[in-house]
Amino acid sequence: MELISNLALAGGLSWASGLRLYLTVFAVGMLAKFGYIPLPDSLNILTNTVVLSVAGGLSMIEFLADKIPYVDSAWDSIQTFIRIPAGALLAMGAINSHDPLIATVTALLGGTLAGATHATKAGSRALINTSPEPVSNVAASLTEESMLVTGGWLVFAHPAVFIGLLCGFILLIFWMLPKLWRGVRSVLGSIGKITKPTAS
Repeated sequence: MELISNLALAGGLSWASGLRLYLTVFAVGMLAKFGYIPLPDSLNILTNTVVLSVAGGLSMIEFLADKIPYVDSAWDSIQTFIRIPAGALLAMGAINSHDPLIATVTALLGGTLAGATHATKAGSRALINTSPEPVSNVAASLTEESMLVTGGWLVFAHPAVFIGLLCGFILLIFWMLPKLWRGVRSVLGSIGKITKPTAS
């Protein structure tokens, strides 16, 4: 059962990092600090006051940025260089193995999951930003935050259920990413045609 819990925690932290890294770190750190959830010793750093303060401040910035058209895509672009390595580190910390092979494989899988989740989120937002109204962005952002809360609860309350849902989510990602990529390319191509100077 401990193995399932550790796998759920590693997968949950990686997946959540691809959606909302700072909120994930802040929420998990606060819950662990006040004894609501257990964390392996390797992740106790998340309960540090400095870490919580930085994560809390950045999560507030991200909460606002994620709901503004185009600002959300710019924010996601920057986060590409942060969410993926952070997802790898959090997954490695969740497994807490002293075996270098296990730690390395866990980091690779965690980074891959965080990257795939991030790419799906960023691609979806890029397409949503083609809509002229901001309601879609707010709805998408609130949906992602609801998923984060539900997923976080399942990780600790029903880890086996979470692992099953995560496997389904991974299959959905593999199905969605090519379609999102084609959609983003189409939008970029249309913008390129509009902005291309006409020959005199």
